[in-house]
Amino acid sequence: MPGFKRKHLSVLALLGALALQPVWAADLKIALSADVSSLDPHYLNIAPNVAFSSHIFDALVNVDANGKLVPGLATSWRAVDATTWEFKLRHDVKFHDGSKFTAEDVVFSLDRPAKLTNSPGPYTAYTKQIIAKKIVDPYTVRLSTATPYGPLALDVSAIFIVSKKAAEKATTEDFNSGKALIGTGPYTFVSFKRGDRIEVARNDQYWGGKSDWDKVSFRIITNSAPRLAALLSGDVDAIEGVPTADLSKLKGNGKFKLEQKISWRTIFWEIDQSEKSPRYVTDKAGKPLPKNPLRDIRVRQAISKAINRQALVERTMEGLAVPASNIVAPGLLGYNAALKVEAYDPEGAKKLLAEAGYPNGFALTLHGPNDRYINDAQVVQTVAQFLNRIGIQTKVETLPLSVYFSKARAGEFSVALLGWGTLAGDFGLRTLVGTSNPDIGWGTWNWGKYSNPELDKLIAASLGSVDQAKREGYAKEAAAVAMKDYAVVPLHHQYATWAMRKGLKYTARTDEFTFAHQFHPE
Repeated sequence: MPGFKRKHLSVLALLGALALQPVWAADLKIALSADVSSLDPHYLNIAPNVAFSSHIFDALVNVDANGKLVPGLATSWRAVDATTWEFKLRHDVKFHDGSKFTAEDVVFSLDRPAKLTNSPGPYTAYTKQIIAKKIVDPYTVRLSTATPYGPLALDVSAIFIVSKKAAEKATTEDFNSGKALIGTGPYTFVSFKRGDRIEVARNDQYWGGKSDWDKVSFRIITNSAPRLAALLSGDVDAIEGVPTADLSKLKGNGKFKLEQKISWRTIFWEIDQSEKSPRYVTDKAGKPLPKNPLRDIRVRQAISKAINRQALVERTMEGLAVPASNIVAPGLLGYNAALKVEAYDPEGAKKLLAEAGYPNGFALTLHGPNDRYINDAQVVQTVAQFLNRIGIQTKVETLPLSVYFSKARAGEFSVALLGWGTLAGDFGLRTLVGTSNPDIGWGTWNWGKYSNPELDKLIAASLGSVDQAKREGYAKEAAAVAMKDYAVVPLHHQYATWAMRKGLKYTARTDEFTFAHQFHPE
């Protein structure tokens, strides 16, 4: 029976070929580089929290891997006029509890950030400009602003839509416990062990299509060495924030692969420019100075000139960054290519200090996190060495992110390291150096209390432009004013790097976010 034998052998050959294919577990394990401090999607606006919330919730507008706006829970949006935007919502979207998503949930979610008055990092910068919300029908919402406002779609991309039914009487702790953690996103909540791990399960009814993974475990491993060790040992399938010293080792190991992209995140110094004498700026004997030297533009410029950015990115960052001259990264709206990276000029820095009345310098403490950005503690140490060379006697204090941010936002530090990612220059400038005004959501991360009416006018003009070309022009002009005034001192734009076991693929994202649903088997 030769025909039977041939058929039998072909089946065996097929089975043998299938046996050579990777056998994928239904679960995915990812190690995160920063702690997720809250599961309430409107409580604390920091990247680790935002990235995780994207697994449980959706926004009206989403952002793709290149930083471009794409439909989310809204299928389309348009400017009805200069002060009114209309959003058309998806039909037949359900929350994890089976209830229908409607315009009522959108209005409730846009109102909620303002009600969280104890938020240490509010989302109100994205909602303050909305003065009226109108439900046209269950799947159409119109949002009105007091004045013309072009980037409203980008604003609402930062606001996650929660279930009004589940969240109306919920507290932040109800979200952290999972009780109120009801979204429309690709995963449902399973468990949260603070500082250790978060577990989620696939939402089979997700409007955007099923994830490849039945379950996902996010391991929180803020220390680089254990995070890499977890990947090498097979305890996790992928990691973010790959240690720079180990990149070459991973590149040469056929069991793993890397994905990289210049991110939206700029690392820079926030500088206290308030009138009070800063706590961490003294004479070299440790006595308070009669006035704040950091208010003098010559002193801020001297600090900038003292920093060798090329050496910083090549040695301290080990090539995982490019020197920065802007607050926003190249390719994003408002990036001003005419601004050049500050030249390393220690002698010029010394002359500026002398002109400002500090020929012998003064004493300063630099503060930064030690578990948030790539090589952040080493960056602070390196800059301290540069400043010591121009006569600024510099000490260093780095802290865990959970402690650092609360102190920095309270204004406790004089010169503090911050990394900020934004998809538009006017957004970043409004938040970081716009004159602080809680009523309109400006300056929510303006740690240095910087204020410049000319800059505020340019930012407002940019944000108020429905015409994209005009908006771009105002944003670039505003960037030039901020950098000329040394409102902050930029250092570098960092690369984002993911490492994963062979057989996985991931599209590197400008926003540095790690999304489990965007990992796929090859």
